[in-house]
Amino acid sequence: MKRNILIVGAGGVAHVAAHKIARNGARFGEIHIASRSRRKADAIVESIRARGGPRQPAVLRTHALDALDVAATEALIRATGAGIVLNLGSAFLNMPVLQACLHTGAAYIDTAIHEDPARVCEAPPWYGNYEWKRREACEKAGVTAILGAGFDPGVVNAYARLAVDEHFDRVDSIDIIDINAGSHGRYFATNFDPEVNFREFTGTVWSWQGRQWQAAKMFEHRREWELPVVGRQTTYLTGHDELHSLSQHLDVPDIRFWMSFGEHYINVFTVLRNLGLLSEKPVRTAEGLEVVPLKVVKAVLPDPASLAPAYTGKTCIGNLMRGVKNGREREVFIYNVADHAECYREVGSQAIAYTAGVPAAAAALLVAEGTWDVRRMANVEQLPARPFLDLLAELGLETRLRENGRDLPVAVCRDRAAA
Repeated sequence: MKRNILIVGAGGVAHVAAHKIARNGARFGEIHIASRSRRKADAIVESIRARGGPRQPAVLRTHALDALDVAATEALIRATGAGIVLNLGSAFLNMPVLQACLHTGAAYIDTAIHEDPARVCEAPPWYGNYEWKRREACEKAGVTAILGAGFDPGVVNAYARLAVDEHFDRVDSIDIIDINAGSHGRYFATNFDPEVNFREFTGTVWSWQGRQWQAAKMFEHRREWELPVVGRQTTYLTGHDELHSLSQHLDVPDIRFWMSFGEHYINVFTVLRNLGLLSEKPVRTAEGLEVVPLKVVKAVLPDPASLAPAYTGKTCIGNLMRGVKNGREREVFIYNVADHAECYREVGSQAIAYTAGVPAAAAALLVAEGTWDVRRMANVEQLPARPFLDLLAELGLETRLRENGRDLPVAVCRDRAAA
């Protein structure tokens, strides 16, 4: 029996995921999209229909929902008959939506670690502060909960799993490199929710080195890389979700995350932070109004979805992994390149949202067909990587492997992995 799916959220990532799921509607029952603003969910449906509509016999429906309300979310899951809930709203929603899935038995999928609005950059491993505390409950209830099924986290976790399983006998280090070499033409904007974006970069930078957590400051460590398609790029050591699960599930002593930032972004970010405008703590104005500076900044910045029409350039995201295979040292880079303009032509999205939304849709498809319906909580690296990466290639995100100057699709490397 085909399962109905409920997509929670109507931002850029949900927009992409809904498009991909609608095109594969024959694998589901009904497709439901819920957002605090039903108007935003309706806009996604209109976009899907403008590009040919859902593949028959799929049915699209929209709903208004405050997903922080567990009872309301549970009621909607029951009313829609959703067997899969794809949580693509704010990271603040993870625990309430997960709880509703536990109450109803629906499978749960998200793309990022839960965040508490009152706390920034908690002690690692971050998953241990919230999601992993529900592991036993998920297993007891037989509820599938797939954590971090975007690109990073998500696809990069699968790259790490693939490397451990097929390309190395021992992995010594993983450097996850996230490059956006595109341009949106605005004075200043973030590629996804500004509130979540800034919270990532205002706390301690945590990395996994020497099998322990190492603390640093944002923009303290810089490194340049020569990469496929996008060329030489400058990155900074940054804390990120996937480090917190990979460090616990894979036996790799050094795992780091590097992200590209332009000098303009760093300058504006630094001014905002030094003025206190990135604080999540409320302040009171002279008129007696209580406001949260970070929310004010979010309100005046462009909606990330509005960047898509003018976005040009490419992204390159992947894992540079070093280790040993058959007694010899080995280094491989497993990665994907996406083009902003191509993503917009296909689904009306920029590449940042596209690279997060397509994996989320793939995860939902794998749960629907049973491959990833594991009836427990799992991070992506705890699941078989090949089905995920193969499906991503079908959906528009091809994985490639570069070694010694040679560049091949990972599908071609399947038979060579044991060599």
